[in-house]
Amino acid sequence: MSTVAVNGLVAASAVDLWRVLTDLSRPRGGDRPVQLLTPGAFGPGTSWREIRTRPGGGTVAEEFVVLAAEPPRRLVLGSPGDGVDYRITWRLRDVHRRGRRHASVTVTVWAQPAATTGRALALLLGGLAVRAAEKVLRQDIAALAAAAGARHAEVA
Repeated sequence: MSTVAVNGLVAASAVDLWRVLTDLSRPRGGDRPVQLLTPGAFGPGTSWREIRTRPGGGTVAEEFVVLAAEPPRRLVLGSPGDGVDYRITWRLRDVHRRGRRHASVTVTVWAQPAATTGRALALLLGGLAVRAAEKVLRQDIAALAAAAGARHAEVA
């Protein structure tokens, strides 16, 4: 099991970021639209498929399901991967910086190898996978900020 977390500060409110984060009508992780797999309002049980760009090139289809939603503070997603199950938690919190409202954003990915091959791969590529995941999470925060019309995002 491994965990990767990335923090960011976005020049937008948590409510504005939540609206963008939960809007499945917009492309995510690339320029392709999301394929909604469940009908109804966004909330626990909502699932979708999206095509994401891999850090090293190429694309991958990923499915996500909402495990928990606490607007506009916390969103927990599950995603079964190829030999690894993922849990992604988005935390949004309004903060004031230099007299302006910003949102503190923390994205945490927890990965649990689901099969023997996944555990072996995690041992072999652990550090490389962590760096790749951090890069993707930074890009996701920057894309969220841009989609919300934020002037800037600082990602640590």
